[in-house]
Amino acid sequence: MEFSRKSLVIYLHAICTSLLFQFFFSFLFLVFLERSHVIETLISAIFLLGLSSSSVAELAAGHATTSTTIEFPALNCRKHSAVLTDFGGVGDGKTSNTEAFKAAIANLSQLAADGGGVQLVVPPGKWLTGSFNLTSHFTLFIHKDAVILGTQDESEWPHLPVLPSYGRGRDAPTGRFSSLIFGTNLTDVVITGNNGTIDGQGAYWWKKFKEEKLNVTRPYLIEIMYSNQVQISNLTLVNSPSWNVHPIYSSDIIIQHLTILAPVDSPNTDGIDPDSCTNTKIEDSFVVSGDDCIAVKSGWDQYGIKFNMPTKNLVIRRFTCISPDSATIALGSEMSGGIEDVRAEDITAINTESGVRIKTAVGRGAYVKDIYVRRMTLNTMKYVFWMTGSYGSHPDPGFDPKALPVIKGINYRDIVADNVTYSARLDGIENDPFTDICISNVNIKLTTKPKELQWNCTNIQGVTNQVTPEPCNLLPEKEIDCPFPEDRLPIDNVKLKICSISGNF
Repeated sequence: MEFSRKSLVIYLHAICTSLLFQFFFSFLFLVFLERSHVIETLISAIFLLGLSSSSVAELAAGHATTSTTIEFPALNCRKHSAVLTDFGGVGDGKTSNTEAFKAAIANLSQLAADGGGVQLVVPPGKWLTGSFNLTSHFTLFIHKDAVILGTQDESEWPHLPVLPSYGRGRDAPTGRFSSLIFGTNLTDVVITGNNGTIDGQGAYWWKKFKEEKLNVTRPYLIEIMYSNQVQISNLTLVNSPSWNVHPIYSSDIIIQHLTILAPVDSPNTDGIDPDSCTNTKIEDSFVVSGDDCIAVKSGWDQYGIKFNMPTKNLVIRRFTCISPDSATIALGSEMSGGIEDVRAEDITAINTESGVRIKTAVGRGAYVKDIYVRRMTLNTMKYVFWMTGSYGSHPDPGFDPKALPVIKGINYRDIVADNVTYSARLDGIENDPFTDICISNVNIKLTTKPKELQWNCTNIQGVTNQVTPEPCNLLPEKEIDCPFPEDRLPIDNVKLKICSISGNF
């Protein structure tokens, strides 16, 4: 005899019910035999009844799971929502999902036109993919048990032209691979999750870089260009082929609650690189990297000078870095569009080469000015303060040797450092000194084998107050508290909404 699924469920339910009735009548008989076990036996009967009923219900529902709702902060909530599996996504870590991502975003972008916005949920699983492009009024939500895996199939990484403010690729003169998650000319785009993961599987790319086998510049994990109202938050990013997060030519950007991890010997795995961006906030994030944890940029030599788009109005707060061979926060070296009004506070660095490092060179032009840093806690550092005017890599021989950068208005205060090798290396440019430097309330404790010359200073001008060890003669003592602005930048006035997704996760 053959049973339909419905008939089978009814049949099993009848058997369970019959057995339970037999158990119940046996229970009544036992009451008269052993009254002391009445309560225990009753509890067992109730448990078995519930277990049998729930088992039958699960069979009838085809092993359905309970729908859950996850709340998260975002720039805007969305009217329409879909899951990657709705478009053929397969989360086995082996099947390519590049076309599924593209189809999902293409379909959802049509719905975004009604003004309600759209969101795509990446559910639990391992989702192998090549590069894909985002759309406006869009949220990409990555579930905590989901991993987006960057494919090692180079055919799934389209080529892009070089960035106009750079003039060439960083790894090769011509072209660059599109980032894993890419967007251009967007408004209101959110990349977030409840600590979902993006894994670039960078070892493949690092090996090619070290063996000098790259003809095209390596991809980044996330790059957003020519866009505004951008949020990247509540994610773990690991093993990027190169830079992790690269907003460029964009404005009104919130980056928060990121964990970024890469081996400390991995090449050029910068954490967060705001590049020719205005009104950016980076906060509550943790980076372990093979390069600068944050690198503030604005173009390279004559190309950046011509493009002329600075990075300005940048807030960095509650940020932690581990990078033994690089900086916690680097300003430059590609700064030829200018960098101004950077405010960093409550910064922690451990086993890192330097705190805040200014990197520039003859030929860069432009400026780094109005930089404010306070409340840094540093442990096991090579340098606390580092500025260099001879960071001499150039895109090509066409740079202008008369294009001298202006470095001024650099303010550091309230810094504690322990186990330090050098207090400071501050090297300006001959006939182009770095000026208006202010350092106050700094206590540096040295390693057991410190360098004899603790402050190495050339071509600089400024003042210090209450700094230990004693600074160089070019930074004389003056009774002053170095400034830190107390006004709020526009990005701090942006309030996130509480949004949600629902589904069987």
